[in-house]
Amino acid sequence: MSHPTTRVLALLELLQTHPQLGGAELARRLGVDPRTVRRYATRLIELGIPVEAVRGRYGGYRLRPGSKLPPLMFTDDEAVAVVLGLVASGRFGLVPDDIRVDSALSKLERVMPTPLRDRVSAITQTLSFASLPRQVHSPAATALLNLAEAVRTRRTVRIQYCSHRGKHTERSLNPYGLVFHSGRWYTAGHDHSRNAVRTFRLDRIEHIALTEDTFTVPAGFDAVDYVLASLTAVSYDHEVVALIETTVEQARRRVPPTVGSLEETAEGTLLRARVDDLDRMARFLAGLPWPFIIRKPEALRIAVRELASSLALLADRR
Repeated sequence: MSHPTTRVLALLELLQTHPQLGGAELARRLGVDPRTVRRYATRLIELGIPVEAVRGRYGGYRLRPGSKLPPLMFTDDEAVAVVLGLVASGRFGLVPDDIRVDSALSKLERVMPTPLRDRVSAITQTLSFASLPRQVHSPAATALLNLAEAVRTRRTVRIQYCSHRGKHTERSLNPYGLVFHSGRWYTAGHDHSRNAVRTFRLDRIEHIALTEDTFTVPAGFDAVDYVLASLTAVSYDHEVVALIETTVEQARRRVPPTVGSLEETAEGTLLRARVDDLDRMARFLAGLPWPFIIRKPEALRIAVRELASSLALLADRR
């Protein structure tokens, strides 16, 4: 790092990485004296980079808060991480509908050095996914950002919500957390209208406004656990109870929380679930590596027998 220009860029990278560094610490990291650090900082200011000198005992240098800088310095590893993150978030629904991933990728590529840009572009041009994309239901960026702020600052929000039946309501909500699951964003929190904890899909929130009211999250509340439990409790047509002849610990490795709840008994693990497709549940149970006993419904026993018959016919084919 002997060339002065290299040190100036290194100073910028340090200031981008750390909120504030003292002059002596910067001098030590750059291998120069404090007077030279001041000269480098002046050079950055001349280039239009908003560097501020902070006076006092804990003073030093920092980038002006709120400044927007282009990603001037990416290592190869950092560039790959950013690009893959954008590609994956766009594919799996992490990014709200009104945020364009392709536009963000184009802007990043424009500020990269040519050799690095060519290598990163090769990823986006050649990457293929083995699995089909899930159906995603992305929220508006405003809803996501406002809810994240409300969760972080523990502030109540007013939302206009459209239920799956198309009913429009206005709610006052204490959002306890944000959860992303299977292509959808959810929030879980105390619904003042129902005086109970409820789960809401962010893509069904039509309007949101933060209030000045604050709240406290109940001790031990886990947003992920609550959302998954609430999704399994959705009122589907069929209630399923099956005894799986294994331990709860083993069963949890093959039965995700979204399928149903697991309860340890003296005979094995009791699976309780609500489903709208008994044939799918029959295939799920048949795919488990342990014996099982269907307690209810009777229609599920019939579905398992029909599955076994169709598999037997396939096995006899020549």
